[in-house]
Amino acid sequence: MGENEISDNGDHILSMKNGDHIDLDDDDDHYNNTNISHDNSNMCANIAFAQKLLGELLGTYFMIFAGCGSVAVNLNFDKIVTFPGICITWGLVVMVNVYALGHISGAHFNPAVTIAFASVNKFPIKQVPAYIISQVVGSTLACGTLRLMFSGKGEDHFLGTMPAGSYIQSFVAEYIVTFYLLFAISGICLDDRAIGQLGGIAVGFTVLLNVLVAGPISGASMNPARSLGPAIVWNQFKGFWIYVVAPILGAISGVWAYNLLRFNPKPVRVITKTKSFLKTSSQK
Repeated sequence: MGENEISDNGDHILSMKNGDHIDLDDDDDHYNNTNISHDNSNMCANIAFAQKLLGELLGTYFMIFAGCGSVAVNLNFDKIVTFPGICITWGLVVMVNVYALGHISGAHFNPAVTIAFASVNKFPIKQVPAYIISQVVGSTLACGTLRLMFSGKGEDHFLGTMPAGSYIQSFVAEYIVTFYLLFAISGICLDDRAIGQLGGIAVGFTVLLNVLVAGPISGASMNPARSLGPAIVWNQFKGFWIYVVAPILGAISGVWAYNLLRFNPKPVRVITKTKSFLKTSSQK
C-alpha cells in the first residue's frame, strides 16, 4: 500500500467519523455544556434550598414574635389582650404565615411537623436537620427581640412554656393537641381530595382551638422550637423535655393515623371524585 493510499484511507475514515458526528471538538463542547448545565442546576437547587431555610427562619420568627409578644403585652399592660386574645393571635399568625410562606418552604415552622412529614416520606430526611436549625434560630431571635423590648424592671417575664400541673398532665395535653394539629395538617396537605385554598384557615383555627384547650394546662406549645427559644433566652428549662418528646410523638402519631384513614384500595380516579359539601354547585 502506497503513501497516498494510506493518506486517502485516513481521510476517508476521518470523514466517516465526522459524518457520524464523532468529532472530538463537538464531544468536548457537549461535555463542557453538560457540566455547565449540571453546575447551573446544582446552583439553582442550592439557592432554592437556601430560600426555604430563610422562609422557615422568618416564618418561625414572626410566629413566635406575634404569639409570645401577645403574652408579653398581656402580662405588662393589665391583661389587655386577655387569654382568648392570645389564642386568636396564635391562630391568626399561623394562618397568615401559611399563606405567605407555604409555597416557599412548606410552612413547617415546627420541628415536630418536619420530623412527622419525613417519617411518612413527605419530606427529605437529609433536609430535616437544616430545617430544625432554622426554626430554632428563628424562635430564639424572636424571643431575644421580645426580651429586649420588655426588659424593664418588673417586665422581664418568662415567655416560654412550663407545666401548670403535673408533668404527666402536661405531657398528655401536649401529645393530644399536637396529634390533632398534625392530623388536621395531614388532611389538608397530604390528601388530593382536600380543598387547598382553605388550608391556612383550617390550620390557624386548629392552633386557636388547641391553645384554648391546652393553654392553661401546658402552654399549648405543640412545637419544640416554640419552647426552646424562650428556654435559651431566659435560661429556664424546667420540664423542657415534655415540649420536645410529646409534640414529636404526637405529630408522628397524627400523620400516621391520617395515613391509615387516607388509604383506600379504590383507584385514584375514583377516590378523587368524592364531593365536599364546601364545594359550590358550579364545581360539582
